[in-house]
Amino acid sequence: MTTCELCGEHAGHHYLCGRHTNRLAQQLADLPTLYAEVGECLVPRRASWGDIIATKGAAGPRSPLNEDVLDTVNVTRAAEVMRLWRVAVQHERWPQHGAPAPASLTADCRWLAMELDWIVAHFPAAGDLAREVGDLETEARSIVGDPAPRPQRLGTCVAVTADGGICGAVISRLPGQTRVQCRWCQYVYETGLDWMRLQHFQPKVAA
Repeated sequence: MTTCELCGEHAGHHYLCGRHTNRLAQQLADLPTLYAEVGECLVPRRASWGDIIATKGAAGPRSPLNEDVLDTVNVTRAAEVMRLWRVAVQHERWPQHGAPAPASLTADCRWLAMELDWIVAHFPAAGDLAREVGDLETEARSIVGDPAPRPQRLGTCVAVTADGGICGAVISRLPGQTRVQCRWCQYVYETGLDWMRLQHFQPKVAA
């Protein structure tokens, strides 16, 4: 018999109980959206990341942002943390394989979620993974609020793919977000023309 590494409850032969396994699955699903919103909250609409970084430590008025927060709560750091966990899990499960190819925070969270059944049954550091994911979620929610804003579904991607077809993946964005990249074909929607084209070419619903 094994007890849950987070709460000490009976977990069968797993490192996490069912309740905390489900919670970790939800957190892995939520992290990419949370950190996309963190970026929206921390970066002024009139400035880029480069503008903010350039002011740090320079003479003159300081940025109105808390730059320590920029250093510790951002999508880059979250992606680095989740990448290390993906590498650790893959090494434990398939030690004969090399490190996984570089990927986004979304892709690494999705991969870990797909391997979650194996993780809670066979990965000794499952509790540490759950705690660190929980810390990332808490830090993000301290910026964006709780609950975090939900993505708005805008329609399906109308970009033409390499084989001449229409992508068709779902396009969504957070409130106030002005740039969206399709997760499947990588087309970027950011100009007024892009948004007009997206709206115009949506499939017509039969009456």
